[in-house]
Amino acid sequence: VPVLAASPEELILEVLHAQEAGWNTGDLEAYMAGYRRSDDLRFAGGGTVTRGWETTLARYRNRYPDRTAMGRLVFSDLEVTVLADDAAIVFGAWALERADDRPHGLFTLVFRRFDEGWRIVHDHTSAAD
Repeated sequence: VPVLAASPEELILEVLHAQEAGWNTGDLEAYMAGYRRSDDLRFAGGGTVTRGWETTLARYRNRYPDRTAMGRLVFSDLEVTVLADDAAIVFGAWALERADDRPHGLFTLVFRRFDEGWRIVHDHTSAAD
């Protein structure tokens, strides 16, 4: 019996679920595996633009230095729109469940398909006021 190939939507959701799992075990490198490891990666948030995989990882490490700061990440309301065989946009909501607060917001991700699979090449994340 032939195995049905996973759809682009399913493969992209797998990347996002793996990011949640990495974050929730305190493994920022596992979380960052969802991003294209490239100097061309662009992360926009908090009124700033960060370029490059290593720089983005450093930004996360600075903002979330320990498990308490990281909390538990939950993605919700995920909408995957496939634009082409190798391109998609994902819109969704994020929330951190922490002891003293629950920061949350929205994001738009641009995914591209590479030999290693679907990866985020642009992330625009906002936090709710």
